[in-house]
Formats: sequence, C-alpha cells, structure tokens
Amino acid sequence: MSATLGLPDSAPPSVEALLPPDRRQSPTALRIQRGVRRLFSEMGCVTLPEFSLVNGRRADVIALCGAGKLTIVEIKSSVADFRADRKWPDYRDFCDRFFFAIPEDVPESLIPEECGLIVADAYGAGILREPPEHPLSGARRKAVTLRFAHSAARILHALADPGAVREGAL
Repeated sequence: MSATLGLPDSAPPSVEALLPPDRRQSPTALRIQRGVRRLFSEMGCVTLPEFSLVNGRRADVIALCGAGKLTIVEIKSSVADFRADRKWPDYRDFCDRFFFAIPEDVPESLIPEECGLIVADAYGAGILREPPEHPLSGARRKAVTLRFAHSAARILHALADPGAVREGAL
C-alpha cells in the first residue's frame, strides 16, 4: 500500500483517472494551460486551473506566488476566442497582475497593452510582456487566498479519496 495515498503500490491510478478532465476547454486551451502552469511552477508559484471567483467568473489559471501575490491568466486559444470574450476586466479585482496567454499563431498585437502577455504551448511558456501591478487590498487578498486554499484542499482530497469525485466535480 502507498503510505501517501493509501492506494495499492502495484497499479496506482493516473491523476487523469482520479480527476476527470474539465471538458469546457478546447484541446488548444488545455495545452496552453499546461504550459502556463509549468512556467509559474518554474517561477516558484503554485497554480490552480478553472478557479471560481465570487463574482461568478472563472479564471483559467490563478497563481499564488511569493509574498502572497496573486496572478490571473486568461487563456485565448484563437483570434475568434479573444474577440468573443470581453469579460477579462472582471478579473482585475481579484489579482495583483493579469496576463493573457496565447498560442504562437495568435497575433500579439491583439492583446491590450495594459495586460501582460504569455505565449505558451503544452511544454512551456514565456512572458513576452509584464503587466502593470495593481495591488489588492488586504481584505480581498485574504479572501482570494483562502478560496485558493480551499480549492487546492478539495483537489488533494479527491486525489486521496477518489470516491469523493462525483460527476466530474469535487
């Protein structure tokens, strides 16, 4: 038995088997998400995908970095995806920094200058433009950080107790 997860040593299930994929994203968006999360991990940050905010929006990726700084990354997989979605200003009240992440074939000029820019694929990502910082208030930072902790704990629970996953939700 695995002491960590309480699972048999002989055939541990994959994470994908334990946590069903969220089918709301395109394959391209999922590849970008993976690259973005790898980038932030290399920077010493921890990330969560599909993070629900109290305003009803869902951040594609949120990163918690040193000193409690919060970064939200909105993934745009195509020009049409960017043009169809104008909700991105709604994320700014929940982070210190805001980026768009795009694949190489989306023109960089499409992304507003007041936002950070990341180009990503399934294997990694690079920051092409840093965003301006807009520090959160202490109360908002605490609320978002607690929500982050609760979301991460739910995911860990699902990994430790696969039966806790019901209908693709934690």
